[in-house]
Amino acid sequence: MKLKYTILYVTDVAESLDFYQRAFGFETKMLHDAGDYGELDTGATTLSFSSLTLMSSLGKSVVSANPASPTFEIAFETPEVEIAVSRAMEAGAELVQEVRDEPWGQTTAYVRDPDGFLIEICSPMDRDVT
Repeated sequence: MKLKYTILYVTDVAESLDFYQRAFGFETKMLHDAGDYGELDTGATTLSFSSLTLMSSLGKSVVSANPASPTFEIAFETPEVEIAVSRAMEAGAELVQEVRDEPWGQTTAYVRDPDGFLIEICSPMDRDVT
C-alpha cells in the first residue's frame, strides 16, 4: 500500500492551483473541465484540490479550513527555507512562524495558504540526529 494523494477542500480549485504554482513552483497535473477538481505534480504523492461545492453535491459534509484551529499541516521540504518562505508570501501566503533553526537540526517556518491551510516549509532532516 502507498499514500496516493491528499485532497484539500477549497472554495476555488483554479485559484488554489495557481497559488501553489506561484508560491512553491509546483506544476498543475490536471484540472477537470468543470473546474471542481485539480491536481498538482508534487512527486510520489499527489496534492489535489476539490471544491467545497462538489463535495457537498456528493453528499459529503465538508467545511472550510479553520485557520484558528488547524487539524493538520502539509510539509514541503527544501534546503532553501528562507527563499521558499519569501516566495510563498509574495504569492499571498500569510506568515505563521518565521524561519528558525530547531534544536533537532532542522530549519522550519510555517505559512498559511489563502484557504487557511497550515503549511510547514522545512529543510531536509539530518537522519543522524536523534
